[in-house]
Amino acid sequence: MEIRKAVFVASTDHVSKCPKPDKPEFAFIGRSNTGKSSLINMLGQRKNLAKTSQRPGKTRTINHFLIDDAWYLVDLPGYGYASVSKQTKKGWGSMTEQYLLKRENLYALFVLLDARLPLQRIDADFIRWAGGAGIPMCLVLTKADKLSSNELATNRAAIQKDLLEIWEELPPFVVTSSVRKTGREELLGIIDRAINNKE
Repeated sequence: MEIRKAVFVASTDHVSKCPKPDKPEFAFIGRSNTGKSSLINMLGQRKNLAKTSQRPGKTRTINHFLIDDAWYLVDLPGYGYASVSKQTKKGWGSMTEQYLLKRENLYALFVLLDARLPLQRIDADFIRWAGGAGIPMCLVLTKADKLSSNELATNRAAIQKDLLEIWEELPPFVVTSSVRKTGREELLGIIDRAINNKE
């Protein structure tokens, strides 16, 4: 799959305000500061397509990016950042849940996990919840460039082992680095197959 055009379309604070659900959507979610915006920029091959920040918790809305006038990448608010208020967290959680449960044109959810860290409880809880809701998922290890090959292999194996306590069989699992462009073709291949399988 080749991406020729990627444009920001909308930033919304409620599912009802999202673009008309007439095109496939592929959403990205993860704990704050796992590199969602950087990954979206890598996929779209545009440096500033999604706004990046050194301050975790910056994405507070549902952001739609139209790809080749055919489908959407969707940047969802990160979860689990301690410095935002409980009321704000609750609001983001509710908005995100409404999107994930009610958006009928959501083809797949990409859940980002930081390759440098063991599986966090909040990640395991979210993955369990999304799986129970029947949401098609792909798990994405980010920031692989921050580790040596041995460290990456060790962390990946540990995360997969922990996930197998939740799942009998793991969803697709892709290792990425926005810096090195690692995993881009794999992710686009998953998106391409999902679109073609529903046609």
